Amino acid sequence: MQEDSPVQNENTPDTSQTGQPQRTGRRNRLIVLGAAALVALGLGGVVVATSGTDHPTPAAVSLDAQSRAEAASRADRSVRESSAPATPSLSPTPSPSAVSTSPAPTKTVTKPKPKPKKTTKPTPAWVDPMPGAAVTSCYGQRWGTLHAGIDLALPSGTPIHAAAAGTVTQAGDASDGYGNSVFIDHGNGYLTHYAHQSRIAVAVGQKVKAGQVIGYEGATGDATGPHLHFEVHQGMWNQIDPAPFMRARGVDLGC
Repeated sequence: MQEDSPVQNENTPDTSQTGQPQRTGRRNRLIVLGAAALVALGLGGVVVATSGTDHPTPAAVSLDAQSRAEAASRADRSVRESSAPATPSLSPTPSPSAVSTSPAPTKTVTKPKPKPKKTTKPTPAWVDPMPGAAVTSCYGQRWGTLHAGIDLALPSGTPIHAAAAGTVTQAGDASDGYGNSVFIDHGNGYLTHYAHQSRIAVAVGQKVKAGQVIGYEGATGDATGPHLHFEVHQGMWNQIDPAPFMRARGVDLGC
């Protein structure tokens, strides 16, 4: 079979006379084709070549072009997805087992303390007929006559209190310079007398308690100023010194 004539160009030596250069040119083409094939295989392609023709060597075609395009598309998509803002994820609903089953703390109910009951002190059997008053005269001789009681002074209209419980036996003008007076019989042989009142607040026969208001201070009768003239009678008109009598019953009248 006759061999194909090599393609000559200005870089190929004339091989028509000897044949040696012709084999050299063929060897060179094989080397070039082999190298091209190795390059094509390294790039993942196949070289299609035709030796012994004047046609130019076809370019290497990559059989993996589609996979390369897909890879490039995936890379581009991954870049776009990584640059997109992250969507906040919703917190998952905790499962029933994750919910704490510890018992709720027990509230301590504090019961209100009962209010202490108000204790009312019992009224003493005997009390001061005009608490806080100033003593202007005590029982005894005065200006040659017996002053038969104790004078207690506060502003006019000050309430006068019963020294002890008893029954009102007189209420009105008692004459003899006493002015408006109240007599209380205490049922034990003793009476108390409250003179010079501006106004009387009880009536004859009325029951009164210790400390009850029986009238108001004044200056009726023979009085130089508002005051209470207080007497103690051991039997009617038998006056005794009120100071030791009341002191023996827990009341100090200041004399």
